Amino acid sequence: MIRDRYAPSPTGLQHVGGIRTALFNYLFARSTGGTFILRLEDTDRARFDESFVKNLYDTFCWLRIHWDEGPDTGGPRAPYIQSQRTDLYRKYAEELLEKGGAYRCFCSAERLERVRADREAEKSSQTGYDRHCRNISAEESAKRAADGEVFTIRLKIPLGEAINASSPAAVPVTRFTDRLLGDIEWKNSDISPDPVLLKSDGFPTYHLANIVDDHLMGISHVLRAQEWLSSTPLHIILYAAFGWGPPEFCHLPMVMGQDGKKLSKRHGATSIDEFRRQGYLAEALINYIALLGCSYEEGKDIYTLEDLEKQFSLDKLNKAPAVFDYKKLEWYNGQYIRMKDDGELARLALPFAVEQGLFGKTGTGNSEPNAEQLALFTAAMGLVRERAVLLGEIPSKLGYVFSEPGVPAPEEFIPKKADLEAARRLLRAGRELVPALSAGSDETAEAAAKAKAGQEEIKIGDLLMPLRVAVTGARVSPPLFGSLRLLGAQKCLARIDRALEALDKAAEQGNADLCE
Repeated sequence: MIRDRYAPSPTGLQHVGGIRTALFNYLFARSTGGTFILRLEDTDRARFDESFVKNLYDTFCWLRIHWDEGPDTGGPRAPYIQSQRTDLYRKYAEELLEKGGAYRCFCSAERLERVRADREAEKSSQTGYDRHCRNISAEESAKRAADGEVFTIRLKIPLGEAINASSPAAVPVTRFTDRLLGDIEWKNSDISPDPVLLKSDGFPTYHLANIVDDHLMGISHVLRAQEWLSSTPLHIILYAAFGWGPPEFCHLPMVMGQDGKKLSKRHGATSIDEFRRQGYLAEALINYIALLGCSYEEGKDIYTLEDLEKQFSLDKLNKAPAVFDYKKLEWYNGQYIRMKDDGELARLALPFAVEQGLFGKTGTGNSEPNAEQLALFTAAMGLVRERAVLLGEIPSKLGYVFSEPGVPAPEEFIPKKADLEAARRLLRAGRELVPALSAGSDETAEAAAKAKAGQEEIKIGDLLMPLRVAVTGARVSPPLFGSLRLLGAQKCLARIDRALEALDKAAEQGNADLCE
């Protein structure tokens, strides 16, 4: 029975790397009929913040990734929060002491700092703990602890001696097989020297809590980022010290920026909150992140979460690092925006429109749309769907729909190789077309515009450009014919007349300057 888990430390916002790990664990469980578990590894109390727990739940709710067992859903291996399991860790640390796989360390922080400083002064290549307390006898260790001396419990990394009287001498090399990377061998002398398992305050370190929980929760597979690969030999030793069989490990390819370095804030947004605030869709993020280091069908790009649940396989993982391409993610987001109907797209874009004040402001801030505005906003989705990349950019494209745009400077109306007089003539010609353009389909509107352009012996683009500027307030805007239909002939004619008045004044001013 496949049982895997996502075990985040709630010390920061959920980011691309963590979500990729969670997604692959989720997909592996779903594709094999297994169980996906959420466990909160919150033993780092100095950096813990309840807001990060809330962010975790909010993020996965938005992404529609749900676990079978976890802090909020319960399950047969509860509790699923490490700070509620500290008695277990103490129990197993004591058990390891009795087995000879660990020992008490009475070194003070001051002594450890002196060792570090002396090594630095001597330019020594040695790092980590110097194993000062490793050979204290069990009797002396127990007595010092009973006398109230403060201690930590450290793992005894095998260096060739027996773990206990009944075990054979340990080989000073740790071997394991990674599902993706194959057979791996690690010299024990290269492993962190006798790391702390239980701190002096009784809280476990990551290594002890992680291994105890994975064992007690029946985790069969550990899928995690390759940055944890160097910790795996230590974990294998810890499993062996307890006499437990380890799960199968699969270290996922790293997620890199396009400069070949680990993805970070310097490359752009990395937290899911940031992507969400910019207007990325959950489906687009899931689709793109699922492809970071994994292959599916040849020639296919778009996958629903349900598709991925069926098709994911560890055999499809790639060893090479995955490169996070923001432009590619934008492409995916645009594709999913185009799949939305007007109603759903309007619902998704509405919070951005309110935040940006598209519907006006009240004394207390940006206002919600009334029924008429909401209907207009929904109808306007057809104007922006084909070109929108992010939900957050949709409101700015529709400002002219909900408020009168200012009349741009005269030069904005003038096509290339033309002058102000030509712009005035073209805008008047365009005005004559407005009733027909705003009443028919795109096809009939384009036919009418082409016919008029032929009569005027000009390009259709030159004919429509002054009209677009007058109606939308900009040279670049959503489709003109759709805008004319949405706004209606009366409103469009009023805007054109305002623009013509401004252009006429500009022409008069120009003539006056010539007379002077």
